[in-house]
Amino acid sequence: MKEKHGRGDIEALKMLDVFASVGVQFFDITHTNLDGEKRGFRPKQSLATTRTSMPYLVESAHNVIVRPHQPQPVLLIQLDDLSEAALERVRAVAFLTLKTSPGNHQAWIAVEGGEGYTDADFARRLRKGAGADPTASGATRVAGTANFKRKYEPDFPTVEITAAQPGRKVTAAELDVLGLVAAPEPIRPMPRRQPGRAGKWPSYQYCVDHAPKAHGGDHPDVSRADFTWCMTALDWGHSVEDVAGRLMEESAKARENGQAYALLTATNAAAAVQRRANPRATEYSP
Repeated sequence: MKEKHGRGDIEALKMLDVFASVGVQFFDITHTNLDGEKRGFRPKQSLATTRTSMPYLVESAHNVIVRPHQPQPVLLIQLDDLSEAALERVRAVAFLTLKTSPGNHQAWIAVEGGEGYTDADFARRLRKGAGADPTASGATRVAGTANFKRKYEPDFPTVEITAAQPGRKVTAAELDVLGLVAAPEPIRPMPRRQPGRAGKWPSYQYCVDHAPKAHGGDHPDVSRADFTWCMTALDWGHSVEDVAGRLMEESAKARENGQAYALLTATNAAAAVQRRANPRATEYSP
């Protein structure tokens, strides 16, 4: 008997197939509740296994989040929290665009080649040039599933595919010509530890309270709060690894997106601290 799928299943499977079209073969799957607390995690699930699981996951009362594994040698870059204007700038080069909540858009770019730059550096520069969240985690909610957050209840929005170009890949040079890649920034030495801060941690709540508003909303931008908190903790002498670990304890978003998000945020914060320390330094530009 032919298997039947509901609309949510179809959207979810379509999203997986679009990722597969640029070479993705494995996904990490995370389930979180309304408060962003992790309720399940399945690492490195094959495409076939993920497809088989998806119809059941779509019907669950949890957020369903997948992290596609990098399909070497292609570099996947997530551009999150895009405005309508920013989305239009990248729509033609994205293999997938999503609407995850009202006013919140996301685009995925598949970059082939890559000689002359590091993945992390180029991804950071593309996010900056495209006007995206600099701390995007590389994980995304699944199309066809509900976005379960307290602020949306009882009318939870459904994640939607707004455009798909299966197999669409671009080069770094193409993105540069389109003006989407920010210029290289100086690399500066880490500052000396601030006296009297050894062993102490900054207030996470203070960073949340003083964060700018999220795009299209009246609540704090938690990604910015996480980034600012990490920069402060690094300024106080903590290592990148320790900061990432502590962020998992402090931030609900870090717990929702996993250790990779926490480490990426801490690493990007460390780069920002380095750049700030010596404004006269220069960086090799490929």
